Amino acid sequence: MFFLIQWAKRGAKIVRSVNSTKMKNREESIRSLVMLKLFIRKLQRVLVHLASREHDLDEEMDARIMIPEDVKEGHFAVVAVNGGEPKRFVVELGNLSNPQFLRLLEQAREEYGFCQTGVLALPCQPEELQRILKQKRRMVRSI
Repeated sequence: MFFLIQWAKRGAKIVRSVNSTKMKNREESIRSLVMLKLFIRKLQRVLVHLASREHDLDEEMDARIMIPEDVKEGHFAVVAVNGGEPKRFVVELGNLSNPQFLRLLEQAREEYGFCQTGVLALPCQPEELQRILKQKRRMVRSI
């Protein structure tokens, strides 16, 4: 954004020089108009580049928003990353009320912050996460 302001200031300066009553001759007036024309062309190129870059960012955001087919409505994906091979789990939203699962989310926030992209990484063994999820299922069945 800063560079656009700088470009606008530069353009305003050129326009002032074109409109100036102190122009000495026709040659100086033509030179100022040519500078203005070049400036406008450069500005157009920059704006086209920015627009295409914004389009690329929109496509990237769309790719992030896409949800895998195995993640059904009311579920989300997590990965248990401690230990051997990371293991992916599809978790029901109801687990967000499970105190043990909430502790894992708090640990993830402390370890990784809020800047995770893609699947949410949890700092635990896959077996530990599986145990927590099974406990929640047992509690639901007993109700």
